[in-house]
Order: sequence, then structure tokens, then C-alpha cells
Amino acid sequence: MTRSSDRLPPLDWLRVFEAAGRLGGFSAAAREFGLTQAAVSQRIGNLEAWLGRALFVRGPRGVTLTVEGESYLPLVQESLSALARSTEDLFGTAPTELRVAGLASHIEALVMPRAAAFLAAHPGVRLMSDSAARRAGLDEERTWLQIRFGRGVWPGREALLIAPEILTPMAAPGLGWSAGIIDLRGERPGWRDWARLAGAMPEGQARLSVDSMGHALTAAEQGGGVVLGSLPLARAAMVEGRLCRLQAPEMATRDGYWLTWPTDRLTARRQRALVEGFHAALIREDL
Repeated sequence: MTRSSDRLPPLDWLRVFEAAGRLGGFSAAAREFGLTQAAVSQRIGNLEAWLGRALFVRGPRGVTLTVEGESYLPLVQESLSALARSTEDLFGTAPTELRVAGLASHIEALVMPRAAAFLAAHPGVRLMSDSAARRAGLDEERTWLQIRFGRGVWPGREALLIAPEILTPMAAPGLGWSAGIIDLRGERPGWRDWARLAGAMPEGQARLSVDSMGHALTAAEQGGGVVLGSLPLARAAMVEGRLCRLQAPEMATRDGYWLTWPTDRLTARRQRALVEGFHAALIREDL
């Protein structure tokens, strides 16, 4: 009689395959598990031999998933996640890892200043971050817990507000309106919107125009001018004295920064409690 376990490859091989597929390489998977690259390559080779299919194409510049690998990866990820959730529900296994994705500027401004406090409150938990190059990339990101900017409504996702977006003029210490303004292109309200609130448009033309709030804040810190900056993203810079608010009105917007996840992910009680604890750390006002 054939045992059900004979029809499945070893769990260790599947976990290494999932990491290599998610992270895009054997070296990254090796770092995640504390293994050598050779050990990761051997496990994946064993899995490929067991399946009778190549899961990766090996090249001089790294590895890429084959068609079979791309098809198999989400099935393995969902199976591993389901096993983890069921184990936690049945036996109360505490989560040992929390992974969050977001734009690099959002991770830097919203997560990193709170990371130490979160880890201190959750001993034994490892916090991992994944940076997305652009907002559209979050839809393709395999990390299910994400920080997103918007109005809190994404189909198929739950969301908790971290901070509403509030814009206000700010600049490096000692600088004022005479330094000129920095123009930020994009969906956020800009200087003309702020002028309607303040009753006057800042004098002079913007000599610097950027398409990222992170770039705009960095430019302002370096003396590039006055930015209509995000209070949530600039909080650490203001606390540390790298940016100062000008005596000018602030402008609330309809957007905000949210912690989001797929609606079907937080079914395990302890996993949800960990995410809620992470959210509580992100919204603390002591910074």
C-alpha cells in the first residue's frame, strides 16, 4: 500500500524552493535559512529529480523559474501557508517571523523607527522587510503584508490606518521661503492646492522638480528648498532636527498610509494578534 507521504517531496526541499522562487535566487534563499548556496542548490536539485522537472534555469547571472517552476511556486506557497495556519490554530504555535513589503521610503520612515520597539515587545519574532520599487509593483509582490498609500480600499484586502497624509511646508534648519520651493509631481495635492488654503502662492518658481516624496524630503534636508512635505514620512527628520516646519498652514488630504493584507490571510488567531501588535507599534506617537 502506498503511503500518502510517498507522494510528496520532503518539506525541507519545498521550503527552500519557495524561498528561492520568492527571493529570486539561491544565494538569497541561503541567507534566509542560514545555509550555504551549495546546500540550497542540492535541495532544489533533489526536488527537481523527485519531480522529474526542472524548476529553475541556471545561468551565468543567476537563476530564473521555468514555466513549471512558476506554476508550482504559488501552489507550494499556499500549501505552506495553509499548513502554518492550521498548525497555529490546532497547537497554538507562536509565529516566529513577520515579513512586510512597501516602498523603500515608506519602510524607512514608517517601519524602521518602530522596529526596535516592536521586536522588544515580541521576543522571538524576526521582522523582515521587502522593498518595492514602485507602487504598482505591490500588486505583484509575493509578500502578503504590505504598507500602501491611498484611501484604504483595495479589492480583496483588509487595511488598518497607520497615519493620515498631512502636508505642510518644511525645510532644512535656518532656511525659509527665500530658498525657493521644491515641486513634487504626482497624485498628492501640490503647491497650488496649498495656496488656496493659505491664501497666497509662494513666490518664485520651483527650480527642482521630483516625482517622489522621499526624494523631495531628502532634497529639502540638503538645503534644496521648501517642500510641501508629508508629516508621517518626515517625522523622524523633524525629531532629529534635519527638517523644520515653517510657520504656515498644514493641509489634510484624503489619503493615508495603511497596513494591508489579503482578506483570507489572517485566519490564525496568533498571526492576527502579531499583525495587530505590529500595527500598534507603527501608530505609536512617541517618536
